[in-house]
Amino acid sequence: MTLEDQRLEASEKRTENWHRWGPYLSERQWGTVREDYSPGGENTWGYLSHDQARSRAFRWGEDGLLGICDRQCRLCFSVALWNGNDPILKERLFGVTGPEGNHGEDVKELYYYDDSTPTHSWMRATYKYPQCEYPYAELVEENSKRGLQDPEFEIEDTKAFDDNCYFDVVATYAKATPDDILIDVTITNCGPKKASIHVLPQFFFRNTWTWQCTDEGCTARPSARDLGGVIETNHETLGKFFVACESIAPDPADDSRWVFCDNETNSKLHPDMPSEGEYYKDAFHRLIVDSEEAAINPKKYGTKFAAYHQWELAAGESRSIRLRMAASKQSWTDNSKNAAEKMHALAFNESFGATIEARKQEADDFYASRIDAGLSEERKAIMRQSYAGLLWTKQFYHYVVDTWLKGDPNGMPIADGRNDGRNSSWRHLFNREVVSMPDKWEYPWYAAWDLAFHMVPVAQIDIEFAKSQMLLFLREWYMHPSGQIPAYEWNLSDVNPPVHAWGVWQVYKATGPPEKRDKVFLARCFQKLLLNFTWWINRKDPNGRNIFAGGFLGLDNIGVFDR
Repeated sequence: MTLEDQRLEASEKRTENWHRWGPYLSERQWGTVREDYSPGGENTWGYLSHDQARSRAFRWGEDGLLGICDRQCRLCFSVALWNGNDPILKERLFGVTGPEGNHGEDVKELYYYDDSTPTHSWMRATYKYPQCEYPYAELVEENSKRGLQDPEFEIEDTKAFDDNCYFDVVATYAKATPDDILIDVTITNCGPKKASIHVLPQFFFRNTWTWQCTDEGCTARPSARDLGGVIETNHETLGKFFVACESIAPDPADDSRWVFCDNETNSKLHPDMPSEGEYYKDAFHRLIVDSEEAAINPKKYGTKFAAYHQWELAAGESRSIRLRMAASKQSWTDNSKNAAEKMHALAFNESFGATIEARKQEADDFYASRIDAGLSEERKAIMRQSYAGLLWTKQFYHYVVDTWLKGDPNGMPIADGRNDGRNSSWRHLFNREVVSMPDKWEYPWYAAWDLAFHMVPVAQIDIEFAKSQMLLFLREWYMHPSGQIPAYEWNLSDVNPPVHAWGVWQVYKATGPPEKRDKVFLARCFQKLLLNFTWWINRKDPNGRNIFAGGFLGLDNIGVFDR
């Protein structure tokens, strides 16, 4: 067994929670059904837009760039950037919405999932950030002009990357222990001239306190405060964590500093939306882009904070920001007074780099045990990055249909007739888990048949996660009492192809040789699969010929069959 296999086994036996932190942060929370409280649910893409996402708190999740969070999305980390030319701080990926794109929604960024182990003990991803003004308006305008038969207008078609004038932004994560995470954010000027960049590795709590909700997962307001260079965070269920940045405490370099605000809606821009804060979610944008120092909290506490750096990078130059986040029980943390300097020294001693290198080597060892040694080096790399894509598109997914239909006491006002609208026949559905997504930007919601396909290759590297995902969609808080498996948030009642039983069988076969396969897993799935089969027979076999009808029965939504 490799060391990564040992971590997987420890997670399975629940002796160590190596899966607690991972790339579970979505890349797009705006423009989703969950955040849509428009009358009749007819304005999903526009009700909470990309532009509003900067200043409005989300209700059902969070998003960010190259980010991570815990498996309940309580405390999140992502990277924010500004090149000095953009109209906004770059905190999330941009793309055209369904109505704007000539082929529907489409992300307009260059980013790559480079690597990940199944426990996310080692992860790396890359984002390419233009040095000129990001062409937001041009992308929307040009795509809106194009028809269905035309190619999409991509960011590579603009002048954004002319002469290689962009930054490579590489985020690397390594876990020393399940609750001790090392972060390296490295920025490289790929252009031919020097260029300035503002970098904000930022931490923020998902807003669970504003809405006065009573569902599971709704908690009291958490906190983060500066202890003198090291940040202490407290959360009702996550507990206490400490965060340190090598270049800030105890002696900041290059005017780097911690900045604070709250993950709350800017009530001045959105007066009808609930907010309890004074320093709003868009404070870092206002501080950097608008030079508004009063936007951040001078007392250095809040529910969102960042390690603010501003650099001039020569052509080809790279600089790094190293951060560390750990629970208070970790060896480098200290609860005593005036301990920040000691904690900082321990956090960034020689073990920091050694741990990153060790986790990288352990990832190499793990994939050497999973990928055929006879393949060419190029094919090995393609296969490994394909696994990285599957692992990075895990996402915390939260959608409680009954609460969403009724609305929260202090939440968005609910229009008449909403209770009988979209997904109203799925009031039992209670989603609050990490789920495999088709894509964390274009499809940041699960699709049941995509998930069944995903778990076949995932079973080769993390069999327990594959089994748990197949079981999850058969549980009573997912599967409809009629036996239907939920499709996706746009229409939970839509009909996906009947591949879940096939997926269960493929995952079962991956549990070991025939004499050692996990028959308990198979038995747990079987009864619910019978219910699902009965739903198909009763609802989707109108002619009694055992040929299912309706739904997506071909090449996604463009079928070779006449429905």
